[in-house]
Amino acid sequence: MKKILCFLSILCFSIFVSGQPSVHDLHFNSLAPQWDEAIPLGNGMLGALVWQKDQQLRFSLDRADLWDERPMKGLHRKEFSYAWVQEQVRNNNYGVVQQYFDSPYDHEPAPSKIPGGAINFNSGAWGKVLSVHLFVQSAVCEVAWENGTRLRTFVQADSPVGWFRFDHLSGQFKPQLIAPKYQGEVKNSGDPVGGDDLSRLGYKQGQIQQHKNSITYLQEGWNGFTYEIALRWKNLNDSTIEGVWSISSQQAKQPKQTTADALTLNAVKTSFNAALQLHRKWWTDFWNKSNIHVPDPIIEKQWWLELYKFGSTARKDAPPISLQAVWTADNGRLPPWKGDFHHDLNTQLSYWPAYSGNHLLEATGYLKHLEKNKPNYKRYTQDYFGVTGLAVPGVTTLNGTEMGGWIQYSLSPTVSSWLAQHFYWQWKYSMDRGFLQKSAYPWIKDVATFLERITIIDPNGKRKLPISSSPEINDNSIKAWFSQNTNYDLALMKFTFKAAEEMALVLNLPGEAAHWKKINGQINELSLTANNELMFAPSMAYNQSHRHFSHMMAVFPLGLIRWEDGEQARSIIKNSIEQLDSVGSDNWMGYSYAWLANLKARAKDGSGAAKALSIFAKAFCSANSFHLNGDQTQLGYSTAHYRPFTLEGNFAFASGLQEMLLQSYAGYISIFPAIPPEWKTVSFDHLRAEGAFLVSAEMKGGEISRIKIYSEKGGQTKLKFPDSTLQVSEMKGMQKKYSLDGMIELKASPGGYIIWTK
Repeated sequence: MKKILCFLSILCFSIFVSGQPSVHDLHFNSLAPQWDEAIPLGNGMLGALVWQKDQQLRFSLDRADLWDERPMKGLHRKEFSYAWVQEQVRNNNYGVVQQYFDSPYDHEPAPSKIPGGAINFNSGAWGKVLSVHLFVQSAVCEVAWENGTRLRTFVQADSPVGWFRFDHLSGQFKPQLIAPKYQGEVKNSGDPVGGDDLSRLGYKQGQIQQHKNSITYLQEGWNGFTYEIALRWKNLNDSTIEGVWSISSQQAKQPKQTTADALTLNAVKTSFNAALQLHRKWWTDFWNKSNIHVPDPIIEKQWWLELYKFGSTARKDAPPISLQAVWTADNGRLPPWKGDFHHDLNTQLSYWPAYSGNHLLEATGYLKHLEKNKPNYKRYTQDYFGVTGLAVPGVTTLNGTEMGGWIQYSLSPTVSSWLAQHFYWQWKYSMDRGFLQKSAYPWIKDVATFLERITIIDPNGKRKLPISSSPEINDNSIKAWFSQNTNYDLALMKFTFKAAEEMALVLNLPGEAAHWKKINGQINELSLTANNELMFAPSMAYNQSHRHFSHMMAVFPLGLIRWEDGEQARSIIKNSIEQLDSVGSDNWMGYSYAWLANLKARAKDGSGAAKALSIFAKAFCSANSFHLNGDQTQLGYSTAHYRPFTLEGNFAFASGLQEMLLQSYAGYISIFPAIPPEWKTVSFDHLRAEGAFLVSAEMKGGEISRIKIYSEKGGQTKLKFPDSTLQVSEMKGMQKKYSLDGMIELKASPGGYIIWTK
């Protein structure tokens, strides 16, 4: 009875302070014993992981711009040239290329993302943990102990601080600020996946200063970079303590930033509850942007957790989502793959759900980052490729500088084309003409200009890259280079010139549009087998299990081959997906299954998409929902069983479910285009379609019962009408008519809407 009363007390307390619990919440009976299973909190710039280490409550602290940006040692030599690499490939002399441009990434500790530090609370005397609860709706973590001590903590959504409050404390309160071990014996070196020891960075260990109710830590990094952690608290009474922490960073010779000490001093003048009110308002607004409900509880919960992580890692004025974003490993080592910006898949997949998920504002942080670094990218374009225009390295530091690695991908000429799709999507889903004119078209025009100048005309009058590759086929061997364009490079070039033509026409630039159309006409068609299966390259079919579906870029995400285009397109999509399945998943990662769900949704295979999402959620995620790359069940979904945490698979999962519920890429809106037949009760609110239309729909008992389409900017679209028994129940600022192809044509004023119901 005592335990029941204690549980009910905790439940009532939680509802009062943090809002109604949800089936989507994370709820455990103990604190996680390791950092990659911890409760994640974040606001795009700051992050925290709540777990237990050495029987103590631990907050692992991080900030998105904590970076060691020293140049990659040995990379920028006189041989740093696309032309020089071509010569070595022609001469079958590839070892020297690997030595110069690949080995430094593996063997040098930096450039790299670096961790912040941690706070330890001596919780050993509080007894057993009874409950650990992450409230997804309000982004608050609560922990309750056997002796009655209770913690509430959050990273404030709209301010660079993290808060905590302990109630029913007994005994002395002595938190510890734990600095990363930047000094000490080096035990792990040259391990880009597991991470090198932090001591390899060569920093002088920072200083911790302890005061009565505050602790500060100042750490100097490379080239005068510094960061500060501050922790401050106040006693409200004998058993209640509120506290706040922050991290600030400062680049040498840059304008002075507000220090963490000053931020916490100002914050603590307010209160936990006042900050919580502002924090909860931000998250309420975030969740009001869109929501999804499906009858599969595992898939539904995973989607809510993915959107929670997206809201925790993406902001318009913060750095974009890197491999681990604001949750750098807290294990005394550098993060997997240096926690950098991988543009050969990882950053792109991380923003897939932003567009139809109606989180365009958060996605602008990605695009602002790319535009901010544009001068550096243009410097790299000239230095490495020897031409003007715009190329982006596939692996970069925070300021966009190249880091090397497998150069087929880290220095690929089509990286900026894949990034261009995000500018394109931002325009198509927002219909923001100013963004098109000032940002999207200039980016794509620069990329198209670069591709025109880097490509050569073969004897058949076709335009091609001098050497081509397909991530990450044949890994880093000389066989990874192809003399003919791979489908990966082909698709990205075709997309770039096609998008440039479309944008130029909208901006009334017919001459430029005609030029891009002409260039696009010089690009070869995609390589197919006799069975209409997409190939890696003309000389190589899809003949091996591989984690990166680079040969299928034309299907998703680029949408150059569309199910709606007829039998030939359907044959290519269907047969290529069947080939993926038949060759098998031995070498897949978790993100492969998430990507597969998007592909199967485009093929209108709801059951296949749902199966891929289910496998991802069950086999490739930690208890806290983090994507761990390898198969954690060892049930045969992959031969990879390791667990480096990266985020792209999580966000590609969310995109996959959204693709099952709403599609608009083919010039019309399609509702529930790819759901399993057994899903009889499904709903979504405010998913975004191209053309800046917001769509809500509900299905009950296998029949669609309600559809609402709202026009944000005005304009025209078509709807593939799913049920002739639906009737218009309300319409304002919207005109409709039936077209000859069976669609309903809609013409809207800004703010216009139409509702159909049974």
